[in-house]
Amino acid sequence: MTCLLCASTADLAQVTLEPRRTPADEVTLCDGCRSHLSGAALRDAAAAAFLRDTIWSTDEVTQALSWRMLTRLSGEAWATELLEQVWLDEGLAAWAAAGLAAAAAGDDVLVVRDSNGTPLVEGDAVTLIKDLEVKGAGFTAKRGTLVKGIHLTDEAGMVEGRVNGITIVLKTQFLKKA
Repeated sequence: MTCLLCASTADLAQVTLEPRRTPADEVTLCDGCRSHLSGAALRDAAAAAFLRDTIWSTDEVTQALSWRMLTRLSGEAWATELLEQVWLDEGLAAWAAAGLAAAAAGDDVLVVRDSNGTPLVEGDAVTLIKDLEVKGAGFTAKRGTLVKGIHLTDEAGMVEGRVNGITIVLKTQFLKKA
């Protein structure tokens, strides 16, 4: 599995794009692309060179996400030139712009999901689907452990929960909603 945009294999999470158009609006993105799409400044504009290819994709979701990222980089000359060359059909352009407006307004653009794609919300209970070594605490959280009252973090692929009386950060790829 790789990030839909930059093809990274690190820190991946399933996210639902808003406003939602179709079931295909659920995509896999890396932490960097998720952060940039939800309003964070891009750390290194040179790292976004993959947009030169993805904006020309035949996949509408990839094209819309690329357009959103390029719009955020409009201070960069190469991004502005690329945006001037691109034409999106009317419906796709409206959807891409609506998602950008939602992120700018501070609305939640990304939805946190468990390993099965089920949305997670604040206070949910989840079950571990794999034994996880808890670094620094000296124990292993066993598969099947119930974690009640999770707390959503700023990252789509992470939640906080209490295991053995200790609050730890858990990757959603190892959880399923209870």
